[in-house]
Amino acid sequence: MLGKSGLAVSAIGLGCMGMSHGYGPASDKKEAIAVIHRAIELGVTFFDTAEIYDDNESLVGEALASYHGKMVIATKCGIKNINGKQVVDGRPEEIRKSAEKSLKRLRVDTIDLYYLHRVDPNVPIEAVAETMKELMQQGKIRHWGLSEAGVATIRRAHAVCPLTAIQSEYSMMWRQPEEELLPALEELGIGFVPFSPLGKGFLTGAIQKDASFDSSDFRRIVPRFTQENIAANQGLVNLVKDVAAVKNATPAQIALAWVLAQKPWIAPIPGTRKLVRLEGNLGAADIELTPEELRDLNDALAKIEISGDRYPAEYAKRAGN
Repeated sequence: MLGKSGLAVSAIGLGCMGMSHGYGPASDKKEAIAVIHRAIELGVTFFDTAEIYDDNESLVGEALASYHGKMVIATKCGIKNINGKQVVDGRPEEIRKSAEKSLKRLRVDTIDLYYLHRVDPNVPIEAVAETMKELMQQGKIRHWGLSEAGVATIRRAHAVCPLTAIQSEYSMMWRQPEEELLPALEELGIGFVPFSPLGKGFLTGAIQKDASFDSSDFRRIVPRFTQENIAANQGLVNLVKDVAAVKNATPAQIALAWVLAQKPWIAPIPGTRKLVRLEGNLGAADIELTPEELRDLNDALAKIEISGDRYPAEYAKRAGN
C-alpha cells in the first residue's frame, strides 16, 4: 500500500524505461512485451514509464491493453527533449498537454499515478499541485507524485493536494533518502517508489571493472561507472554476494530484499529486459532478512564508502529541489 493513499501495488513493480531508453539500443518490441506479460503472470501489478523514455509509453500501453483496470500504470511529465537535450518544464499548460498525450499512448482513460518527473525551479510547486488536483477532478489521473523532490517541496505540494508517492533513487549504493526523505514520508503517509534499487545493475555483480557501455547507455556518463570507481566499489558487491551465498539467493535478490525490509510502504521498481532476471528479481519478495541479518548487513554497509557520484553534474542539479 503506497502510504495512506489507498493505492495498492505489488511488492515489486517493473521499471520499463530500459526497454526503450537509457540502457543501449531499444529491445525488440515482442521480447519486451513478453517480459511485461511474464511479470503479470508472476504477480506484478505495478508498471512504471514516462513520456521522456522515447516510445516506452506506447510499448507499455500496447502490452497492457487487455488488462485495463487490473494494473497500476505510473507515468511522468515535466521533462522535454528539445534539440537532443533534456529540459525540465513543469508549467501547468505543459502538464495538461503531456497528460493528454500520455493517455493516448497508454491507451487508457485515466492514469493511475502521474508524477512530475523533476521539479521545475521556475514554477511554484503549488501551481503544479493545483494542476494535478484539476486533472484528478476531471478523471484524467487518480493519484499523483513527485520524482527526486526535496522534503520542503514535498511538504508544500502535499499541503495543496495530497501526494500518493515519491519516486527517488534508493539502494544499498545510495542511502541518502534515509536521512530526511523516509522520515518525512512516514510522517505524511506518502509511499516511496525507489528506482535503481539494484544500483543501475551494479549490485547484481555482473558489472566488472573492464565493463564498456554502449554510446546510448546512460551509465557511460555516470561517474560511478568509471573503471576506477567500479573497481573501488567491489567491496560492496562482495558483501552482497556473501550474504546471497548464505541465504541461497542471488545478489540482486538480496539487494531488493534489503530495500523491501526498510519500510512496508516501499515498492521498488527494478527494470530488466530479460525473462530470467525478471524471475530472479521477483523472487526477492519471498526472501526474509531477519532483524539480526538486517542489522549485521547495515553495520557492514556503514563501513563501506561508495566511490563516484550517481549523476553527472548536469543531472545532479535537477535532483532534490
